[in-house]
Amino acid sequence: MTEQDDLWLPLVDEPIGAIVSEIEAEDPELRALVDSPEKLLAFRTFANIRVGIVLGRLLMEDELEAYDGSETWVQGLLRNPDHRLQIAAEIRAVAEELAEADADETAGPDEAARARFREFARRELGD
Repeated sequence: MTEQDDLWLPLVDEPIGAIVSEIEAEDPELRALVDSPEKLLAFRTFANIRVGIVLGRLLMEDELEAYDGSETWVQGLLRNPDHRLQIAAEIRAVAEELAEADADETAGPDEAARARFREFARRELGD
């Protein structure tokens, strides 16, 4: 387990998380694009959300056979190679967008927000 893996908490259950993990494992360039723990967490979070959106769109656009208990609707959609390519493209788009994000931009509060919090804490704690 790498240091970056230690920071990842699974946010979703199967099958979307498994799809993202599988495509991430198949494309080593994705990990190079999200080169910090913060970007990796954002990547996995947004990739899960956007894969869910793509799957929902595909479900509405495609006609699936009636459920017979043998596979889920997601598995049925993924049998189509074009669907898998669309999902992989969406995952890559997330990684590329995060790679382009300004590395100097902090994810934390700015100095004004910190000052407001310090003032709030002083008032509430009586210091």
